[in-house]
Amino acid sequence: MTDASESSGVSRAQRRTATRGGSGRRAAGSSRDARDTPVTGGRNRRRKRRGRRIAAITAGSLILVTAGCGLAIYEHLNGNIKGLPLFNGASGDAGSEKPDAFGRTPINVLVIGSDSRSNAGDCSLGGDCGSGQNADVEMVVHISADRSNATVMSIPRDTVADLPACKDPQNNTSMSAHAGQINSSLQYGPGCTVAAVHQLTGIPIDHFMMVTFSGVVKMSDAVGGVPVCVTSNVYDPYSHLKLAKGQHTLKGLAALEFVRSRHGFGDGSDLGRTYGQHIFLASMIRTLKSAGTLTDPTAVYGLADAATKALTVDDGLDSIPKLLSLADDVNKVPSNRITFTTMQNMPDPNNASRVLVSPAAQNLFDAIANDQSLTTGTGGKAGAATATSTGTASPSPSASSVPDAQIAVRVENGSGIVGRAGAVASALVEKGFSPATTSLNAPSPATRSVLRYPAGDKEQANAVARVLRLPSSRLVQDDTVSTVTLVIGTDWSTGAAYPAGTAAPAPADTAAAVGGAHAERADDAKTCAQVSTYRTVTLNGIPMTPSQAFADSPQVPVSAP
Repeated sequence: MTDASESSGVSRAQRRTATRGGSGRRAAGSSRDARDTPVTGGRNRRRKRRGRRIAAITAGSLILVTAGCGLAIYEHLNGNIKGLPLFNGASGDAGSEKPDAFGRTPINVLVIGSDSRSNAGDCSLGGDCGSGQNADVEMVVHISADRSNATVMSIPRDTVADLPACKDPQNNTSMSAHAGQINSSLQYGPGCTVAAVHQLTGIPIDHFMMVTFSGVVKMSDAVGGVPVCVTSNVYDPYSHLKLAKGQHTLKGLAALEFVRSRHGFGDGSDLGRTYGQHIFLASMIRTLKSAGTLTDPTAVYGLADAATKALTVDDGLDSIPKLLSLADDVNKVPSNRITFTTMQNMPDPNNASRVLVSPAAQNLFDAIANDQSLTTGTGGKAGAATATSTGTASPSPSASSVPDAQIAVRVENGSGIVGRAGAVASALVEKGFSPATTSLNAPSPATRSVLRYPAGDKEQANAVARVLRLPSSRLVQDDTVSTVTLVIGTDWSTGAAYPAGTAAPAPADTAAAVGGAHAERADDAKTCAQVSTYRTVTLNGIPMTPSQAFADSPQVPVSAP
């Protein structure tokens, strides 16, 4: 309102001046007289001084008006932001980033989509009002130290993991450590989910951003809609998404239905939902980076207003300058160097509708923690480990042709601490290595931990080193051993992973990091959401595919034309 009234006032003043000074044609004539006929004397000097005073007053007024509007907008947007503590774990912290040779550090942001129905708006969108909150979305967004690339890793909400003890400072409720579905940690606040994701992956978490149902609706409207496509007709009666085959621009409720649909895509599990979310977010990134979106002040204000109302963030992001700084970092990354991935997983043998972390995910975790790019400088998939934080390439250990389950490790205890070999050997088996892995005492004490391997077994040794986070400098070819042999020295007194900070970690295998991770680049506008061909939905008690449900529901309106 202030902008409009001030602008109108200036316009009226200009009209009054034009009326007193004659017509526009007369004013133009006066200007020509001033140029062509020199005027001398005191009257001209007074005119000049008066002109300078008017110009100064006008400029000062505009500055004050602009500053007033800017301050009002700033205070409005700043007042929208909700901040909470980053970490709610009962012990430890969320990890810390290591600066590169130039002092730059990467940024890891945990993006959480909450299914909270704590207000009327969210209840009307999601149903089950008052049912608490779980995480529909958990994505680790990694921005490299040099801002040249980014990785987005989804953690399926159905993942069962060891959850840490934590406490929600808002309502003083506590969760004890236990094995459970990772999305349930959000019931104790986003800081508890940060603790759970950090414990699961080992990736430092610097910030979190949480958005609710209504936030997705507002954000999609603010950008003018998000273009997506689907491979076939789809109707998911659970999320209410109904789209005909082809391209659509999703706004409001339709956008929410798309990102929440788990029965419409893939195999009908949460994995299919993560793939759809990647397509949606990649398209939103392209939309934001497209010509005009970020240069139109009205559009930028609308987007900022929607975003700040929609988000709950950690204390490190709870102001406009902090959010703008993060947005600037994200904007520096080219779309062809943003890689969307899904954490490698495997079925939970105890529950067919749940998944567990696959041992193969360690490469992806390590690539993110080590700030290694999953794309080349030209946007292609990385085939070698590249440490972008240093700007130099590091040698990549080859992906082992032998499955981890077939690699038996001989673990020898040279530390003098009882039980060290057994603890590390058990950890290797838990991470998917052969049950034939053994533990025993070393022939003599050792001050330095070393992983020895016979000729031809380097790939297997690399696989072990990556899981244990053992630096590549500790790998030694030794033809006196018949199998991969780990000697634990006094430099490794506790834990199942080599102590961080004692040496540079071995680089992750980036080719293996994207293997089975459903990797996609953000610049691929041709990727369509794959509609499920399984009978993932039920209508009138009859199981059917989402396309069959579309055909059998002509009375249900489509979500978007």
